[in-house]
Amino acid sequence: MPLHALTEKIWFPPVTEAAEDGLLAMGGDVSTERLLLAYQQGIFPWYDGDIPLWWSPDPRFVLFPDELKIIKSMKSLIRKGSFQFTSNHAFPAVLHYCKENQRKGQDGTWITDELEKSLNQLHTMGYAHSAEAWLDHQLVGGLYGIRIGKMFFGESMFSIKPNASKFAFIQYVDQLKTEQVKLIDCQVYTEHLESLGARMITRKEFMNCLQQNS
Repeated sequence: MPLHALTEKIWFPPVTEAAEDGLLAMGGDVSTERLLLAYQQGIFPWYDGDIPLWWSPDPRFVLFPDELKIIKSMKSLIRKGSFQFTSNHAFPAVLHYCKENQRKGQDGTWITDELEKSLNQLHTMGYAHSAEAWLDHQLVGGLYGIRIGKMFFGESMFSIKPNASKFAFIQYVDQLKTEQVKLIDCQVYTEHLESLGARMITRKEFMNCLQQNS
């Protein structure tokens, strides 16, 4: 399949036209309008330098909230009450920490200034959400993502203290379950999220779930 080059027009090609690695299109902007359309169509952004790349991989890495796994050490940590959990109390700070977080094998960040601005706008609009872990009133871990209907599209996590992001994730999944969220999109495989119960499903299964719950 040829790689689609996006321009100012807000649109995306069908996800079935994505390349084998999931890359569907490149270019365009990361305005709130385009970002919302992307998530509604099962597409997410990732940057290569200054150019937005748009992805829809097959298979897709997801977590069904009822399949969350909590290992004994995390259960013990939660019982101790060392961390405190909140949601949407510090979205701009969580996003900025994720932007500045240095990840193994990555040069720089894929969260550009333009994308950061749009995501903060989506938070104000009620679409972008954060979960936070606090220690002694200091923000030490968290995650953010996009919520559309009964779908949550997880985007990025950060952790300053060991297990802080995992704690925030576990607590937030429990919250999303009470809010009737049916699927958490983890996008691509990580060992960290697999240990928490995430697994691969086909793009077709993912798109069916998206259609039923967004």
